[in-house]
Amino acid sequence: MKDNDNITSFDFDSDSDKKTNWRTESIINQDMFLEVLSKIEQLHENNKVKFEIQKIIEVIKNPRKDSLGLLNISSNGDTAKVNKDILLEELNQIADAQTIERAKYYITRLKKSLTEIKTSKINDLNLNRWKEYDDILTESLWVLDKRDKSGAHNAGYWGNFIPQIPNQFLRRYTKQGEWVLDAFLGSGTTLIECKRLGRNGIGVELLPEVVEIANKNISSEEKKFNVKTEVITADSTELNFKQELEKRNIKSVQFLIMHPPYWDIIKFSKNNKDLSNAKSVEEFLNLFGKVVDNTYDILDKGRYFAVVIGDKYSRGEWIPLAFYTMNEVLKRGYILKSTIIKNFEETKGKMNQKELWRYRALVGGFYIFKHEYIFLFKKVKK
Repeated sequence: MKDNDNITSFDFDSDSDKKTNWRTESIINQDMFLEVLSKIEQLHENNKVKFEIQKIIEVIKNPRKDSLGLLNISSNGDTAKVNKDILLEELNQIADAQTIERAKYYITRLKKSLTEIKTSKINDLNLNRWKEYDDILTESLWVLDKRDKSGAHNAGYWGNFIPQIPNQFLRRYTKQGEWVLDAFLGSGTTLIECKRLGRNGIGVELLPEVVEIANKNISSEEKKFNVKTEVITADSTELNFKQELEKRNIKSVQFLIMHPPYWDIIKFSKNNKDLSNAKSVEEFLNLFGKVVDNTYDILDKGRYFAVVIGDKYSRGEWIPLAFYTMNEVLKRGYILKSTIIKNFEETKGKMNQKELWRYRALVGGFYIFKHEYIFLFKKVKK
């Protein structure tokens, strides 16, 4: 990660400093930093290594005391912006190493993190600096306290999922410039994240009035990247997705995401094609299965597909709608990579009714829904 701005001095009052949080980030003279590390690497005594590394640690902690020139940014040199805490952690690990061999191993690793970019085939994360992605979730329990309401995001549409879900998936399973498709777009959350993260996005929404809301939301998000987003008004159970992509000169997509209605928990419209109006769970699953079929060919082999879905409670019975839905996908050439449990605290349907629902649960012998499922699949067949 390089900063190409022509910063000619380490001036705490400059405009560049306003863009950098000096409490959490350090901008280093990469050439000088690497030169100092290389000299330390040539030492043969562990005590000397520790002594020299402690000097660097002191500079990072107290930039005004930089006697090594590590922060003396020149217009001709490369710079690197690094997370301050993580850099200090790496340096302390070197200083605390019990052997000279282990210390040199840590030095080599630190140098590599500053000079080499290592990414996978499905995202842009630099794995040589993986510790910096501490906001990317890797565990199967997602406890998210608040909805992201920044930019164009809002909770105005009943039933839209929180923006953190597509944000997490787009960063882990797509690269900038790739194509994302959301077959149940709703008010546009996924495409807002596409604009924000530099991904191209196609969304399909059945209801024209909701498409209007989505377009308004998406257009109000600042466009920072040269990407395309488009909303198609159509029925995903009948749409020829391949044909629609060909019209737009798009060969395929690299990520699919779906957040269908949780059957009839919320009635989104009176439209018979709306999955929330399915007359039975079997009909709901049949319609959802059609959407999975219709989108299968457009997703590249080896790429990922996420489904966000919850269960339903009806007539004294817990209906495992999520697992029924999961099975519909598994019938169609996908493998299950992860099952994620995501919390939710208060829905519009239960807003200001916590005591009532607690009473109902005690009387009815059931537990109140506080979670939903996110299933992550991988396409393994063409």
